[in-house]
Amino acid sequence: MDIVERFINYTKINTTTSRENGAKGIMPSSPGQMKLAKLLVSELEALGMEDIILRENAIVTATLPANTDETIPVVSFFGHLDTSAEQTADTKAQRFPYNGGDLCLNPELNIYLRESEFPELKNYIGDDLIVTDGTSLLGADDKAALAAIMNALQFLISHPEIRHGEVKVGFVPDEEQGLRGAKAFDVSEFGADFGYTLDCCGIGEFVYENWNAGDAEIIFTGQSAHPMSAKGKLKNSLLMAHKFISMLPGGEAPEYTEGREGYYWVKQLQGNSARTVLKLDIRDFSEEGYHARKTFVRQLAESACALWGEGSVICQLSDRYANVFNSLQGEGHYPIDIALRAYQRCGITPTPVAMRGGYDGAVLSQKGLPCPNIFTGAHNFHSIYEYLPVRSLRAASDVVIAIIQETFNGFTTGNRES
Repeated sequence: MDIVERFINYTKINTTTSRENGAKGIMPSSPGQMKLAKLLVSELEALGMEDIILRENAIVTATLPANTDETIPVVSFFGHLDTSAEQTADTKAQRFPYNGGDLCLNPELNIYLRESEFPELKNYIGDDLIVTDGTSLLGADDKAALAAIMNALQFLISHPEIRHGEVKVGFVPDEEQGLRGAKAFDVSEFGADFGYTLDCCGIGEFVYENWNAGDAEIIFTGQSAHPMSAKGKLKNSLLMAHKFISMLPGGEAPEYTEGREGYYWVKQLQGNSARTVLKLDIRDFSEEGYHARKTFVRQLAESACALWGEGSVICQLSDRYANVFNSLQGEGHYPIDIALRAYQRCGITPTPVAMRGGYDGAVLSQKGLPCPNIFTGAHNFHSIYEYLPVRSLRAASDVVIAIIQETFNGFTTGNRES
């Protein structure tokens, strides 16, 4: 099956993640994810893959056996089944040759992919673009990954002369709401030595840094009173929360930061005069900076509590995921080296990107499976203007194949690369 046909088939299954079901602990959070998982299982079976397992939570794993007696570390590849909840409509994918300028996605609704808004389109003149009709996400995040991985497996199975070690694949649900599938993934059962997710954007991008990420929930307890007799009695928890927010560093919010600059994100505020709950995201690339930010929030809450009275402010801090870079140091650096050689092998200039977000590999790395992140080739994730250049999709699959080949080449002596 051609990689484009494979990808478009995947987009026909609506796998929008359900935040409501996710909040209830249901996984997969949407039935389409299980439907797609079953389709992938049938395709893996048709390819002749081994150890294919579909779990109740829609996590799929499978193994491509080694075709060599050499001792080679087990490499693995991951994609996620769900698409973001920003749009819930079914995807109507279209493929157009792109010759420059604006591309009409939907003449009836007058929706255009405009070069003035997305100037990187100029890089794809002469290529074919896969787009939506402007009423949904495309779902290249992350169905392009699924197609690229499956295409690579198909290629290797049809070319047994290419020697390789054991290769494993994992497809997980509900990445789009807190990396839930990766958190449920059993790394020890999986049996891989290292891995790669395919979950970033344009051709050449390569991620081996992301946030250290944490959550803060601050509960403000006030004292309600009727306004006609409130003087000296009313302690308004909403105003307490607003004063707390005003004491956060003004320029350290998502809308004012970029690159490796960390932030505090005031994400949700809900309550009344008696009780208010504030939720913050805390983000920083360095471990030192991350811990300093958590300390600042905790100390600010303690100071506010001392000001407004015992029990008036309660701060709960939790970690969400760590910077994958923490797991790729020293002996753990070799997945980066292998990927860089694979990019070079494919004639692709690597563009390292410090991801201002999280991805499944960050969680998998924390569990002991070093896992950088390679490109799918798509642009404008989570948008109706999401698009996927066909050559970039093919290149993503080529990089998967090249990583498998470079793993074989780098370890045929039995010595792990440093």
